Amino acid sequence: MRTHLLVGVVVVCCAWQTQPDERSCVVRAVAGVLDDLHDAASKADGERYFGLFAPEAVFFGTDATERWPLEEFRRYASQRFEAGSGWTYHPSRRHIYFSQDRRTAWFDEVLVNAKYGECRGTGVLVKRRSDWKIAQYNLSIPIPNEIALEVVEMIKSSTRRATEGHGEGK
Repeated sequence: MRTHLLVGVVVVCCAWQTQPDERSCVVRAVAGVLDDLHDAASKADGERYFGLFAPEAVFFGTDATERWPLEEFRRYASQRFEAGSGWTYHPSRRHIYFSQDRRTAWFDEVLVNAKYGECRGTGVLVKRRSDWKIAQYNLSIPIPNEIALEVVEMIKSSTRRATEGHGEGK
């Protein structure tokens, strides 16, 4: 396992070298958008944050109910940003891949958050003119296999309690 992780990190690090080839430049451009996204969120800079998304973008949060088309997500997050409260995730590993025409990129990244610990971000970026825009971002909290069944039972219990309160006549 450790060998595979090291290989993945080496591949990403090689892409960061300042070689003049096209792949290195494109990797840096996409990584820059993702870094800017996390920086803007940590500084509650809503204008910069939402400027990184494509108009048709969707953000998936950690809760199963959190599927946010961009305008809904903007309404939710803008309240936090206007209050000066953002969220801080620090990327620790990232892998970026491209379509053959280099106009679509997809990624996965490991993020660290003070409250939630290790998280995972995945998503898709699309090239619009000369800019990369986030078309989809999915934030998740990976669950170790050793406790997955216990967590699944907790989710089922929580879902049952939530739906019991919405019965007829209530």
